[in-house]
Formats: sequence, structure tokens, C-alpha cells
Amino acid sequence: MADLFTVGIEAFIAIVVIAILVSGIKVLKEWERAPLLMLGRYKGLKGPGIIYVPPFIGNVPFVISTRLQVVSFKTEQSLTKDNIPVAVDSVMYFQPVDLQKVILNVNDFNQATQLAAQTTLREVIGQASFDELLTERERVGNIARGIIDSKTEAWGIKVTAVEIRDVGIPQALQDAMSRQAQAERERRARVTLSLAEYESAEKMVQAANMYKDNDRAFELRWMNIVYELGLQGKNLMILIPSNIPTAGPGGQMSMYGIYGINQIPKPGEGTDQQPKPDGT
Repeated sequence: MADLFTVGIEAFIAIVVIAILVSGIKVLKEWERAPLLMLGRYKGLKGPGIIYVPPFIGNVPFVISTRLQVVSFKTEQSLTKDNIPVAVDSVMYFQPVDLQKVILNVNDFNQATQLAAQTTLREVIGQASFDELLTERERVGNIARGIIDSKTEAWGIKVTAVEIRDVGIPQALQDAMSRQAQAERERRARVTLSLAEYESAEKMVQAANMYKDNDRAFELRWMNIVYELGLQGKNLMILIPSNIPTAGPGGQMSMYGIYGINQIPKPGEGTDQQPKPDGT
């Protein structure tokens, strides 16, 4: 009986020891690395794959991802160079490149990089005007990326890009910008209309000069006007001016040109009547 009890205790102890030893086995993914600390001292990086951390004396404080990481951050109300309050929403892309610096030189590289990006973006916004912030976002983002990268270089972090997604402005300023844009569109419309009027008047003057020097063209133009009035089909009366040009010898148009609209011969009277011998 005592032998069975002793065997049971030994088996239990063996199981506990094996469990403790097995607990030091860890599996890391291809893009993961883990710093190994032995009795509090840094002994290097482990991974990827299966690694072994000695129980009690070994420790892995965290696991680092070597892939490109994305952080979205937003600055609160910041003033531009021309004192316009804006709230900028941005995205930053960064990647750990020197893992030893990431482990030994900074406590939390994610938080440190994000805070450095926020403060740097505020500085860049203060050095840029509002129009530059709206129209030159890529250039502003490149300036911010360079400054952030210089700060995070000591931490083993490489900042690859900073992109400005949105620029928020107060509602009152949005309304003012909308009114300004509407006024600008109205100005352009009026300028375009004035140019069209000027070109139209210029062409009309040129056409008048051509008609003045060419009577036949002037007659054809009058005939075309009368034709267009007839095509409309809505006018019950056509007003023909007294000085309409002659369209042909002996025609009704000729009589209009000779007599005028108020001097048209009455029915029975013709232009072919011969003068009497007494001259009447």
C-alpha cells in the first residue's frame, strides 16, 4: 500500500515537472519576434516558429509584429498659419526595422509613435496656411512624415507615409466658403455672358459691313427672315418694313421698295399705266 502511494506521488511530481517544462514551449508566426529575458537580462530575439523559454528564469514580455502597421489619429482644434481652426484626420504607416531599439529604447513603441505623430502634425499645421492644407495635402503629409521619422528613428521605427484624410472646419466657415464659391461661379457666369455679348456684337457689326457692301446678300438675308417667320406657324400677321429691299423686277417686293408700305397701289391700279399726253 505504501509502495502504491509512493508511486502515485512520484507520478504526480513527474507530471507537474513535465507540465512546467512543456509550458516553456511557444510558437511564433512568421512575422512575429519575441525578446527573451533571462533573469531580467536581454538575451536576444526568438522566432519565428517554435521557441523555448525556460520556466521561472526566462520571460517573454511581449511579441513584436514586423509587418507594416497602420494608425489612424486625429488632431483636435489646431490653428493654421492664418489662424483658421481645423481638425485634421490622418493616417500613418510605420514599421519596426531595428527590433533591438524597439525593445530597449522605448516602453510602448505604438503609443509613442502615435503621440509623436499627433504633436508633429500640429506643428506642421501651424506652419501651413488654410489654402495649402486643403490643396497641398500630399506635401503637408510628406513634411510631417519626415519630422516623425526623425523622432522615431531612435526607437527603431521607420515611418513610410502620413496621409491627410479629412480637414474639418467650423460650420460658420463652411457657410462662408460656400457663399464665396457661389459668388465666384456667378462672377464667372457673368464674365462668360459678357464675352458672348461682345463677340455677338462684333460678329453683327462685321455682318452689317458685309451687307452694306453687297446688296444681293442683304436681299437674301431679308428673304430668309421672312421665311423663318413663316415657318413658326404661330403668327397671324407679318409686319413688313417699308424699306425692304427689292427681290426682283416687277414683283410685289419691288412695289414695296418703290412705294413703301403706305403707298401700295390700290386694286386696279398698276405700275404699267402709261402717262397721259398732258403729263398726268
